[in-house]
Amino acid sequence: MKKFKSAEESKVEITELMLPSHSNFGGKVHGGHILNLMDQIAFACASKHSQAYCVTASVNRVDFLNPIEVGELVTLKASINYTGRTSMVVGVRVESENITTGETKHCNSSYFTMVAKDEAGKNIVIPGLLLNGKQGIRRFARSKERKASANYRDSKYESSNFEVDEYIRFLQDENVKINFD
Repeated sequence: MKKFKSAEESKVEITELMLPSHSNFGGKVHGGHILNLMDQIAFACASKHSQAYCVTASVNRVDFLNPIEVGELVTLKASINYTGRTSMVVGVRVESENITTGETKHCNSSYFTMVAKDEAGKNIVIPGLLLNGKQGIRRFARSKERKASANYRDSKYESSNFEVDEYIRFLQDENVKINFD
């Protein structure tokens, strides 16, 4: 196995026609179906990079930017943005295309943290990421900062560290009523 791999070596892209069976009650493609496809392509990309079975550890923020219509082609693109020792961040971009007009829409982008596993389910070391150019460095740095921010946020609001009095003022203009019993 290589010690380092470029994002290009592990890139995966799939295109699928959206069928009536993929729709929700509003007639648009169900967000859950898109999330399922995103998880599948993140798995494929991470597995290709690590040459191992991978599991989803977390998904960072999923914003549905534009609805997807039944009959449109949906293209999902995945690439490795960050590598740690046993985990990697896979960037996933979702675009839809109206096949009659050719109009394309950016529907979603998200980041999946995937962890490589051996046959016994233990984490395994993965190849590092060979950064090519400014875009590769930007994506890696962004993922590293996103990870650090999540760790800080998690520890900041941990119940053993949380001081209520420090945060009461943040709630003044919110749609809440505070009741201390």
